Amino acid sequence: MALLLPRLAFADARPAVSVDGTSLDYRSLAEAAAIHVQDLDRRAIRSGERVGVVTHGTLPTIAALVGNASAGVVTVPINPKLGSSELEHVLVDAAPRVVYADGTAHDELALAPRLRAAIETEGSPAQLPHRRVDDEPLFVLYTSGTTGAPKGAVISARNVASNIDGLAAAWAWTDADTVVHALPLFHVHGLVLGVFGSLRVGCALAHRSRFEPDSIASELAKATMLFAVPTMYHRLIDAAETSEPIRGALRSARLLISGSAALTVREHRRIEALVGRGIHERYGLTESLIACAIPASMPPRAGYVGPAVPGVEVRLVDDARRPLETSDDATIGEVAIRGPSNFRGYLNRPDATHAVIDREGWFYTGDLATRAADGYIRIVGRRATDLIKTGGYKVGAGEIEACLLEHAAVSECAVVGIEDADLGERVVAYVVLRPDVEAPADEALARHVAAQLAPHKRPREVFFTDALPRNAMGKVMKQKLRT
Repeated sequence: MALLLPRLAFADARPAVSVDGTSLDYRSLAEAAAIHVQDLDRRAIRSGERVGVVTHGTLPTIAALVGNASAGVVTVPINPKLGSSELEHVLVDAAPRVVYADGTAHDELALAPRLRAAIETEGSPAQLPHRRVDDEPLFVLYTSGTTGAPKGAVISARNVASNIDGLAAAWAWTDADTVVHALPLFHVHGLVLGVFGSLRVGCALAHRSRFEPDSIASELAKATMLFAVPTMYHRLIDAAETSEPIRGALRSARLLISGSAALTVREHRRIEALVGRGIHERYGLTESLIACAIPASMPPRAGYVGPAVPGVEVRLVDDARRPLETSDDATIGEVAIRGPSNFRGYLNRPDATHAVIDREGWFYTGDLATRAADGYIRIVGRRATDLIKTGGYKVGAGEIEACLLEHAAVSECAVVGIEDADLGERVVAYVVLRPDVEAPADEALARHVAAQLAPHKRPREVFFTDALPRNAMGKVMKQKLRT
C-alpha cells in the first residue's frame, strides 16, 4: 500500500477505535487527527521534527498519534509513569519541540511549562494529510533499559508498514477483524501493532485503558483478536476458571496473540483445558518490530514463537556471528534479523547502532534461541543476562525458568549465573511462590529441573523472594539480583 494508513484517505462511518466504550469511526478519527495537525501548524512544527506524546489510553491521545504520523512529525511516546530521572533522559536525548498530553496528564510528569502542550479536541478540521510509506522517521521508541540507559530506536514509516503487512499475511488479519487490547501505547505491542496495525489493516480497535478480565472479555465477545502479554493471559485464565462469560469470550475469538515475554507451558495447558483452544505467540524487539510469529493457519506450539514473519529473515549465529546451520532444537545461538522492519538506528548513538547492525543489514539482537527442524524458533534468554557458562556447558536461563514455572508452587522466577571458582558460573534461581501453596524445599525444585532437563542445568541455589525487581516495561532486572 502506498499510503501508511490508507483507510483514512476514504474515511467513512465504519468503527475505527474505541476506548473504554467511547468510540470514533474512521471519519471522526480523521477529523480529530486533522484538528491536531492544525495545532502543529500553529506551533510551526514541521515534518521531521520530534514531539513527545504522553501515552495515556484515551481517544485524544490516539488522535494526536495519528495526526503526528499524517503530518510527518516524529512521535516520541512517553510512558506516563516515568520517574523524574527517566523522563529527563528521554527529554534530553530526544529533545522534542513540545510534549502533548490529554487533560488528565499535565500534573503527572515534571514537564517544564515551555514543553507542555494540551491536545486540542475542538475546531473545524481541514483535510487530513495522507502520509505515504517512506523511509522517514515515524517514531523514536525507547528501549526498556534492562542493561543500561534506554536508547531511542528510530522507526520509519516503512518499518511499520512492512511489518504490519507481514503480520497481516501470517495472521490472516483483515478489515473484517476487531482487535482488543489493554496494552500501554508507548511501545511496539500496544502502539505499533495495536493502534497503527489495526488502522493500517483498516479494522476496528477496542482499547481498554486498564486491564480487567471482565471488561476485556466483554469486548472480546464482540471481537475477533486479542493482543495481550503473558501476565494478562495468566489473570484471564485464573478468572475464566470461575466465569463462563470469560471462558466463552476466549473460546469465541478467532486469534489470541501473546508477546513481549514467553508464555509458560503451564499457561498453554491451562487455557487448552479450559476453553479447548490455544494462544499464538510472536517474538520481536523494539529495534526489529515483530520478527517471528506462529501463523493463524498453524496450531499454537508451547514454548515456540514460530517461523519468521513474511518478508523477514531470521538466523542463528555463534559467538563470532557465523551462521549456525543446525536445526536440532538444542544448539543455542544468537538471533539475527534482517528485513525492511529493522530500525534505522539509535538516536544520537552511531556507536551503539554500529555494534548491532552489520554491513549486510543483519541486526544482532542479543537474544538466544534454538531452531527446530521445521524452522520454529524457541527463545531461551538474553546473551547479556541469560547465557550461563557452567562446568563447560552453555545454558540458557530461560529454559530453566520455563521448567521451574511448571512446578505447582512457583508463581514467578528468575535464573542467573553467579561467579563460581569451580564451575565458572553456578545456576541460581530466585523464586516467587504461588499464594496458599506450601513452600517446597530448595532441593525439591533443583530435582524438579534435573528430572526434566540435563542435570547440569539444575539450580545450585534457590532463593525465595516476595517479588522480582522489574523496570518500567515489567522486565526483570537481573543485574540487581546478581548484586
